[in-house]
Amino acid sequence: MTETTIGIDISKDTLDVHRLSDGAAAQFGNDKAGFRTLKAWLKGHDLARIVYESTGPYHRDFEVAFEADFPLVKVNPLQARRFAQSLGTKAKTDRVDARMLAMMGEVFSLVPQPATPTNQRDLKELHIARLALIKDRTRALNRQKTLTLAILKRQAKARLKQLATRIAEVDEAIAEILQSTPEIARATKIICSIPGLSRISAAALLTEMPELGTLNKKQVASLAGLAPLTRQSGKWRGRSFIGGGRKLLRDSLYMPALVAMRHNPSLKVKYTALIAAGKPAKVALVALMRKLIILVNTLIRDDREWEKNRA
Repeated sequence: MTETTIGIDISKDTLDVHRLSDGAAAQFGNDKAGFRTLKAWLKGHDLARIVYESTGPYHRDFEVAFEADFPLVKVNPLQARRFAQSLGTKAKTDRVDARMLAMMGEVFSLVPQPATPTNQRDLKELHIARLALIKDRTRALNRQKTLTLAILKRQAKARLKQLATRIAEVDEAIAEILQSTPEIARATKIICSIPGLSRISAAALLTEMPELGTLNKKQVASLAGLAPLTRQSGKWRGRSFIGGGRKLLRDSLYMPALVAMRHNPSLKVKYTALIAAGKPAKVALVALMRKLIILVNTLIRDDREWEKNRA
């Protein structure tokens, strides 16, 4: 039986599906009933991969329902759109997107991804919730500075107290997951041994880059979006810059890099040398972020904690 590739465009209410082998297309509901019908539609076909875009909360239930028994491949929406444009496809509908996703999977022979462990998914959800609570707290603190009425000040104080309680509850839930398995507990201990990184940093890194410990230096820097991108053509040489990758991961490395700049001996020396060489402070800080994520990956790969003399 010939293997086939399936493309699925996921929206809030529907799943538009395209089967590349015979061009068959269908639409199903993005709910439990739709999932059952889709599984029946897929039955009897030798599937090489099912390609779909990352769509935030809309793809979550689909992923949970299918990842254990089907070869799923999740792709970046921007890359999928660029692929369609490279083929000269200007139309953008759900059916067209499903067909383009199937073609993209076939052309690049995309490899199905392993199922995401439940604790990894829970950690991701808690991490995102914590980020939202931190933003709420920052906004509340900023508003509090401009209040003059006593009643509004009391409400702001109560709101900040409520947010502090919720953040503490989320932190406790995160801490439980970080100790839920020997592998996660060990990775957390290794990350926290590095000056500048805490349990919250560990949660963020393990959430945004579960591949830590399995990559090489170039791969880990690229996935984090911290690898300098060279720009040149003929005799022209442009300024290198960073881009792409996982933004939330970069955001999670910013504050630890600031702390490491002051308290991590080897990274402090690195930062000072870059500044002395005339590099802008932001460039030097990005270099520390890159060094940090590479260091974390190396230590987890080697199953060893940070040591001052070996850093």
